[in-house]
Amino acid sequence: MLDACAELLDEVGYEALSTTRIAERAGVAIGSVYQFFPDKKAITQALTRRNVELFAAGVGRRFLLEDFRGWWDAVDVIIDEYVDMHRSVPGFRSLHFADVMDLNHTLDTVADNNTVIAGRLRELLLREFGMADSAELDLAMMVAVEAGDAVLKLAFRHDQDGAPEIVDEAKRLVRGYLSNLLSSRKA
Repeated sequence: MLDACAELLDEVGYEALSTTRIAERAGVAIGSVYQFFPDKKAITQALTRRNVELFAAGVGRRFLLEDFRGWWDAVDVIIDEYVDMHRSVPGFRSLHFADVMDLNHTLDTVADNNTVIAGRLRELLLREFGMADSAELDLAMMVAVEAGDAVLKLAFRHDQDGAPEIVDEAKRLVRGYLSNLLSSRKA
């Protein structure tokens, strides 16, 4: 059902998405959809959660397999993983981590989606680079994720595959912003 939802999001967008269309595309009875999801918001929330997990797993896998000269290489990997998902994961173009259909459409009832992503990325950076956790780091990660997300959306508005020069600017922006804080904390 989530795969059907993702395909339909790419084809018709959120507004035209319906539980009936999802059931038809998935080849299941509408009752099966309602057994797991009360409405299309719940399905898109589950799809967003799956995308976050795919993103975190992809970044985590790359952190395990690749050697980094420093945190700046990790920033590039994180942005590259986001761009790759945008290009290849059905539904991702239509439903990003930060897109909130309404106030109830977040991964966490307290934090918005980008805050959840910032927290997960902070954990990866803390673990990989031995930085001390702090409120200052929390704030910096939140701002970096928000800024990077906005510039990457701009890249995909200019080119459906992500304008490479704007993707490069997103990397430069995030690295520049974080450099003062993280350079002094790197392992």
